[in-house]
Amino acid sequence: MNTKSHLTWSTDDAAELYAINEWGAGYFKIDHNGEVAVTSTTENNVQVQASVLDIVRQARERGMDAPVLIRFEDLLAQQIKRLNEAFRKAIKDSHYQAEYRGVFPVKVNQQCHVIEEIAQVGAPYNHGFEAGSKPELIIALATLENREACIICNGYKDEEFIDLGLQACNMGYNVFFVIETPSELPIILKRSRALGIKPMIGVRVKLASMVGGHWNATSGDRSIFGLSTAQVIELVDTLKAEDMLDCLQLLHYHLGSQIPNIRDIRTGVLEACQVYMDLVREGANMGYLDLGGGLAVDYDGSKSNYVHSRNYSLDEYCADIVDVIMSTLDPFNISHPIIVTESGRATVAYSSLLVFNVLDVAHYEPGKIPSEIPASENVMVHNLSDLISLVNERNIQECYNDAVFYRDELREIFKRGQINLRSRSLAENLFLAVMHRILAIAEEMPRGLDEAEKLKDQLSDIFYCNFSLFQSLPDMWAIEQVFPVMPLHRLDEKPIRNAIIADITCDCDGKIDRFADHRGTRKTLPLHQPKDDEEYYIGAFLVGAYQETLGDLHNLFGDTNVVSIRFNDDGSYDFIHEIEGDSIADVLSYVEYNPQEMQNRFRRTAEQAVREGRITPAERLKIMNAFSDSMRGYTYYEK
Repeated sequence: MNTKSHLTWSTDDAAELYAINEWGAGYFKIDHNGEVAVTSTTENNVQVQASVLDIVRQARERGMDAPVLIRFEDLLAQQIKRLNEAFRKAIKDSHYQAEYRGVFPVKVNQQCHVIEEIAQVGAPYNHGFEAGSKPELIIALATLENREACIICNGYKDEEFIDLGLQACNMGYNVFFVIETPSELPIILKRSRALGIKPMIGVRVKLASMVGGHWNATSGDRSIFGLSTAQVIELVDTLKAEDMLDCLQLLHYHLGSQIPNIRDIRTGVLEACQVYMDLVREGANMGYLDLGGGLAVDYDGSKSNYVHSRNYSLDEYCADIVDVIMSTLDPFNISHPIIVTESGRATVAYSSLLVFNVLDVAHYEPGKIPSEIPASENVMVHNLSDLISLVNERNIQECYNDAVFYRDELREIFKRGQINLRSRSLAENLFLAVMHRILAIAEEMPRGLDEAEKLKDQLSDIFYCNFSLFQSLPDMWAIEQVFPVMPLHRLDEKPIRNAIIADITCDCDGKIDRFADHRGTRKTLPLHQPKDDEEYYIGAFLVGAYQETLGDLHNLFGDTNVVSIRFNDDGSYDFIHEIEGDSIADVLSYVEYNPQEMQNRFRRTAEQAVREGRITPAERLKIMNAFSDSMRGYTYYEK
């Protein structure tokens, strides 16, 4: 933690501590009040700013208590604009002879308001959708009105899927069927003949190029989806035999959804261009090169090739793609293809922020210790007490080792009944006092203590917070994804507590103990001591990709409250959408309970208690009202 004192602490120190200016991408900063602010640009190109805490307060006044997911529609619009304008600039600067067509993978965030916003804002750029299932194709067709945009159909496709896509082609949609497995082509050809509609076909190729990052299993020879080069040739020969090679127009590949190293991106494009050129030489009517996903989000702000970061800018990403395509195709006079990317993570990550409040804090500090240790206490209890005053810079390691030994021995003799619970409690308090004394000395020493960092983690607080990790941040639990996490206010005060964050699922995995850091990750997060008279709010940022639909119902905690914000030119903002989180009745119905039948059963149980004289009819009424209120209530902690 920053060693500055409370008196010299400033919001600049907080910005450095939490790296908000690095991962915030210009959208998030700390204002002069010590609160996290969101900065946006309106449709009329006016830059505005608002305190996130003010938004939370206004949401609460509207009955949308924490935990609450805030969607910033303007940030979503700006990300789409940034992506398309960056490609336009790269294309113009390089005199590239084709266009860019972005598509948003619906699976990244299927929420209706998100998809509708993307369709609306993306319309001027002919921004389309990628659909990996029949429901997603239906979403795309029902939402997308722009016929110039692309709809890329990936994943397994049965006859119903293909028929729907072919009929859409007949209506003027640019629907591409990407062949993921050899078994798909015969179905496409069969349904094409039956309906008399020629398909627009793409082929997904397995590239040998491998990438770093969490999601690199889609690269290399062992990728689950895509055709090998031998299978690509078989597909070409089949289309030639059917006199339908002109239907093959798109080459697709996907190396991963978070590629941190620009070199890997360039390598993938280079290999794909070689495949593209040979398909042209085979006589295919090629015109589109789909690079899949890969544009990374800098979650930790390190601007490196670390797994949660990226070592390139958006402009560099676009320019490098254009450069590699041109330098590869131009010597052979191959026409430039329309560039397609399926950037989902980078499109929606910034637009969603999860806000939750702190319910309680567990401190690993010593309790009350008597001024004198009773003579009757075990000698090792006295030894622990003596260490508090004996420890110094010269004997710090020895005292640390002794304290651990005494504590462990006292725990063992407690198991054998040789000391009682009160004595063990005293010993634990003395041990904590010794450890805090050791840590304080170690932090002032040039070389410190070998176990200092480990000790700091062991003595850190646990902040119990009002959310479910499994519902709202499932990637943190499942694949150790790191999201920026920080308090939303009091940032003009120095945070004096080191903490991990626990949710309310009563599960040992329901915790956040890996936080973004310039050097990778750290195990604790600096936080402030909560005050008794006000809520302490923490935000998890950049959570717009995947988190809303991957969440599960662990402990039957359902969807959180959701509010969507749109800014006005004068700096004010409107609550465009307010979606109440799941009630208890909602989540019970998801797991096949009938809430009304449950209420009827409980009513019969309560009535039986009246007959038995356990409660009065008036008490029964109160009990039934409480039961009904709970059924309608929020699944999270309510104050």
